[in-house]
Amino acid sequence: MATNITFHPGSVTSNERTELLGQKGATIWLTGLSASGKSTIACALEQHLLHFKKFAYRLDGDNVRFGLNRDLGFDEKSRNENIRRIGEVSRLFTDAGSITITAFISPYRADRDLARDLHNRSSLPFVEVFVDAPLQVVEDRDPKGLYKKARAGEIKDFTGISAPYEAPESPEIHIRTDEVGVADAVRIIADYLVAKQYITL
Repeated sequence: MATNITFHPGSVTSNERTELLGQKGATIWLTGLSASGKSTIACALEQHLLHFKKFAYRLDGDNVRFGLNRDLGFDEKSRNENIRRIGEVSRLFTDAGSITITAFISPYRADRDLARDLHNRSSLPFVEVFVDAPLQVVEDRDPKGLYKKARAGEIKDFTGISAPYEAPESPEIHIRTDEVGVADAVRIIADYLVAKQYITL
């Protein structure tokens, strides 16, 4: 980090943003294997919140690699940097008052913990949602054909096959998508946000 820089705090408070928007910002961090249902749930949750006129924005693992993270690969170092950047971006969105929905495999526990700590240091809510499904289930789904390619050795460092996924130890929400449908998953998350008084529906 450069040393000749100075942080300039703004004059608008979090309480003023909350009053304007009628909600508190929060990051909903969806983590899980590829094809576990993260992106599907994220899209549905964003639509659900917007239906109730709540300010929400979705950050998707594939989408950010077309722009912000286009320079990153899938080796461990690149994955670390990918999540570091998303942690920073989601913090900014949440500080602005958005319900920020992130859908990233984010396979390493330490990276997710860093994202959480970043939010904690800014006194911003961070809700980890473990979107869980057995490996056999996600391999059977395999909408992009990635597991098949990984099993054939065509993709290196593929999470769950040739690279590890470190499951959350104590997420705020744990959803088994082989047992719970999308609508119920959205309801579970929305109910949590209401219970924590981040939003009212």
